[in-house]
Amino acid sequence: MSEQKLAAELRTEFGKGYARRARMANLIPAVIYGHGAEPIHITLPAKATTLAVRTPNALLSLDINGDGHLALVKDIQRDPIKQIIEHIDLLTVRKGEKVTVDVPVHVEGETAPGTVHNLELTVVSLEAEATHLPESVEVSIEGRAAGEHIHASDLVLPKGSVLLTDAEALVVNISEEVAAEEEAPEEAEAASEEAPEAAEEAAAE
Repeated sequence: MSEQKLAAELRTEFGKGYARRARMANLIPAVIYGHGAEPIHITLPAKATTLAVRTPNALLSLDINGDGHLALVKDIQRDPIKQIIEHIDLLTVRKGEKVTVDVPVHVEGETAPGTVHNLELTVVSLEAEATHLPESVEVSIEGRAAGEHIHASDLVLPKGSVLLTDAEALVVNISEEVAAEEEAPEEAEAASEEAPEAAEEAAAE
């Protein structure tokens, strides 16, 4: 995952009133923490930041008054109705440092005819190098038959990543496709007998 470069500004104001004014000025309040240092309170440009954090575990290269900071997006708070970003929590990281992240699981391929798959685990926890975080873990279900299971230990992880999720955790379950219940023969026969009678009654009227 490549670094997203953003210009940030230090802030000294806090509270809901300030946050509202910041958002009106197309800025997003954020805080950087980690490595035992004092939190750094900043604002980020709303449009560029919204684009930069579309992918999970986005890595941001921040320019704060000329000082460079590498930070990982850990939490995004959004307005429950408008879905605009209200605040971002960032974790400061260093190149070469290992971090723990939750990565989405993406399914590829089609199972055998007459079967369906169920994604039981949508994310897996990995340890990876901060500047080489995977955006997803791909799992192939191509040609898989009913009754087959894919566990976390079966996943092919991106280079340099270590699985932290329980190896026995079920990721994908393959089962037989359940067809819609066919109309009961008795009901079908009754319907066919009623049809001529209905037609005769309509003609008599």
